[in-house]
Amino acid sequence: MRGILLRAGAGAILFSALSLAADVETHRRAAQHALQANQPDVAIHEYQAVLAADPQNLDAHANLGTLLFFKGAYDQALPQLRAALQLKPELWKLAALLGMSEKRAGDSHAQTDLEAAFSHLTEDRIRVQIGMELIEIYYASRDLNKAAGVAGVLRQLMPADPDVLYTAHRIYSDLADETTLAMVMTDSDSARMHQIMGQELARHGQTEAAISQYREALKLGPQMPGIHFELAELLAGSTSKPEQEIEQQYQAALAANPMDQKSECRLGEIAFRHSDLKAAYDHFARAVALAPDDGDANLGLGKTLVSMHEPQKATPLLERAVKAEPYSSVAHYRLAQAYRATGRAGEAESELAQFQKFKTMKERLGQVYKGMMLKPRADEAADPDIPKESPLR
Repeated sequence: MRGILLRAGAGAILFSALSLAADVETHRRAAQHALQANQPDVAIHEYQAVLAADPQNLDAHANLGTLLFFKGAYDQALPQLRAALQLKPELWKLAALLGMSEKRAGDSHAQTDLEAAFSHLTEDRIRVQIGMELIEIYYASRDLNKAAGVAGVLRQLMPADPDVLYTAHRIYSDLADETTLAMVMTDSDSARMHQIMGQELARHGQTEAAISQYREALKLGPQMPGIHFELAELLAGSTSKPEQEIEQQYQAALAANPMDQKSECRLGEIAFRHSDLKAAYDHFARAVALAPDDGDANLGLGKTLVSMHEPQKATPLLERAVKAEPYSSVAHYRLAQAYRATGRAGEAESELAQFQKFKTMKERLGQVYKGMMLKPRADEAADPDIPKESPLR
């Protein structure tokens, strides 16, 4: 009799478990049907029923937390998302939702959870979304260094996204303002302070005033790295363009730093403009040796070789220049020249089309800078020996 009762009890337990499982499956299917019918409230109710029968159901916690998040019920989403992550911590998309829910609910754990999700997620779109959330947190606490670090990652993931670019611009501008203020508080008459003032004046097109600041900086700190090169760049963009002094400043920059490939390139440009192709070749060749992937160096050496009637040697250099600076209209133009000279007419036409495209973009950029009362950077200025209308066609 006792054995019969035990078997009967076991059967009852088994029947109860099967009944519970069937109940859970019924509610799970009902939730899925509700989602397919775009009835999130019904799905929420069904997942709650699943959890009432099976409190450790991972899918129900995850789906319920997700639905509550997108409904805007962040406080209610939190326990569901946390329960799901306790059951399976490596669900990083859920961790991202948890961090965003915490941020919207004012929970202090938001930063930690978003940082963890950001470091583990691999899908670009989601990483950008989480990164923007983190930047808002860092920005609110004025932790601009952390914000800049995340902005740098986002720019690599989505380099042409306007929101990412604007956010990075805002952070970098604030960092510049912050460091300028720190410099003023530290030493308002230092060589570096005059250099910063010169840079800001130059950005706003006040070239002559900027040159004055740089001359003062040079008096106070003649050995400062980069000071001769920056002054030479300003002089080259001034109305007077004192060529002898410009060349002297580039030479001084190179004397201070023999590894300065940019100064080698500028001296090469000066020689090229004076049709001294041997000197131009020597300067550009040294620049390429110092920095084999530098766009300016490869462009300079390539165009010099084209002028020396050696387009075969020029072609790989100009191809490397285009790879390094894909938006450079000048690089595309020079590569078109080399292709044309070596009989590659189809490729020349393609590069010429790219030249026209980026030339138009640069003209638009110039209008934007003009509207903002800013001066384009030296690498955005037009190459004086590139014609407005191409003679290659």
